[in-house]
Amino acid sequence: MPHRPGLPILLLIALTSGCADPIREVPTLNLTDILGGGTTEGYDQATQVRRFRFPDDHGPHPGFRNEWWYFTGNVETGKGRHFGYQVTFFRRALSAPGARDSGSRWAISDVWMAHVAVTDTEAQQHRSAQRFSRSGPGLAGVSIDPVDMWLDDWQVVGDGNGFPWRVTIDADEFSLQLSLTATKPLVLHGDRGLSRKSATVGNASYYYSYSRLATVGNIRIGEDDHTVTGNSWFDREWSTSSLDTGQTGWDWFSLQFDSGYDLMYYQLRDQRGYADGNSQGSWIDARGDRTPITASEVKLTVLKEWRNRHGQTYPIRWRMDYLERSWVIQATVTDQFMDLAIPYWEGAVQIHDPESMAPVGRGYLEMTRIDPAD
Repeated sequence: MPHRPGLPILLLIALTSGCADPIREVPTLNLTDILGGGTTEGYDQATQVRRFRFPDDHGPHPGFRNEWWYFTGNVETGKGRHFGYQVTFFRRALSAPGARDSGSRWAISDVWMAHVAVTDTEAQQHRSAQRFSRSGPGLAGVSIDPVDMWLDDWQVVGDGNGFPWRVTIDADEFSLQLSLTATKPLVLHGDRGLSRKSATVGNASYYYSYSRLATVGNIRIGEDDHTVTGNSWFDREWSTSSLDTGQTGWDWFSLQFDSGYDLMYYQLRDQRGYADGNSQGSWIDARGDRTPITASEVKLTVLKEWRNRHGQTYPIRWRMDYLERSWVIQATVTDQFMDLAIPYWEGAVQIHDPESMAPVGRGYLEMTRIDPAD
């Protein structure tokens, strides 16, 4: 297996190379390598249940190595034209807190990455873009009072510490101007927000979501503007190590049903591709009350796969059985592969009743895979 340099080294090269598009000069990174293994010395770890405090926990947790702020959504025009979208901000620490140089605003203690994407179901097209930055001085970060998440001019900013949150993204091929308002309270996943990924102490994250955000605004594709409404989902996670030896990735579902119920489930996979027993999720009713989901309560069956140009296969139609409930989950566009520095499949899905195949909701699906070359 060829050795690949770690994320901090590669992004440091990207941030200091001076190239107009420096990320094209470095190899593809593997997300499972980033979230598993490596030294944890000097970092905080998710080892026990904690008390969450808001809005403070919307902000960064510099003692941990990795964290992200994750928006996905499904929206439509008045004529029923459907779009999916994704906006994600990632922070990765380059060194443990005690080893950082705090003497200069330009000191690089963290690197930031942002991914954005739009899925146009009618045109069967998926567009994505990425950016990288150091945090200082003021180039990227997350703050509170008001809530503000940004990398350059890609931004999500709140009305003080409340809603709405306003998404402003201007990429080369598309733009987003969206307003998001929570219609349910936030949900703590796992054990009161402690989401364990394996039996190894510390292989866990702190994890919460707003599972339903009413969404209005505008999406531009090329020269065409579309006024849209719909629902979004916000995922928030931070950790130092998550994946254990033998865990090779995951399939993550965020589903919003027309009934007003929501479901989050992530299936961790072992080296043979089988579901790991630490897979788990949340069933969220119309009021926002949560019921935990265990791996023994869910069966996922692949119905159809798609293969990308790298030879990796991604299921784009699934059957999900959860207790007495069953659904077929279908990608709205087959190729929603995020062919970026960290490659993965992420895109909009439609939920169907398995008997009548009538649509019963929408959602998002994320899948990570090991590069065949590894």
